[in-house]
Amino acid sequence: MTNFLPDKYEVPQKSTQFMKFELGENRFRILAKPILGSVWWVIDTDGSRKPMRVQMNVTAPVSVKSNEIKHFWAFPVFNYNVEKIQILEITQKVIQKAIKNLFDDPDWGNPMEYDFVVTKIGQKLDTEYQINPKPAKKLDPGIKQLFEDMSIDLTALYRGEDPFQTSEQAPF
Repeated sequence: MTNFLPDKYEVPQKSTQFMKFELGENRFRILAKPILGSVWWVIDTDGSRKPMRVQMNVTAPVSVKSNEIKHFWAFPVFNYNVEKIQILEITQKVIQKAIKNLFDDPDWGNPMEYDFVVTKIGQKLDTEYQINPKPAKKLDPGIKQLFEDMSIDLTALYRGEDPFQTSEQAPF
């Protein structure tokens, strides 16, 4: 009897250009400085939810309730779990504070010089995050070259556009 599917075949996962924290360990390397701002969600004309972002110190429209607005950091990362360069948007204060504390600590310094493992535990309102920096090490030359060959415009997020659209490479 012949195999219906190849050995060790797995159904492909949906490919995305944005990293989301999954349950369990999420290892990544920050590749560039973040953009900062505020984000909230609106319902688009087709009924889907769409993020709206403005730069830090720019006021959101009066129609948006303050409790719906979150401060965000967004930067390109290498996501080791899927072995791709993606955009990571962090709105979780506990993660932002942990990274800032490491940046402010002279023993750790620049967060682009070491990897992070963020472990997500629980779901919805019972979600917790554990943040573990890994010892400093040089960025893998292959990852560095892949990033240098890409063209990412993070400011496109403020315009509601795709930050990878300027890329010469095909989207992920």
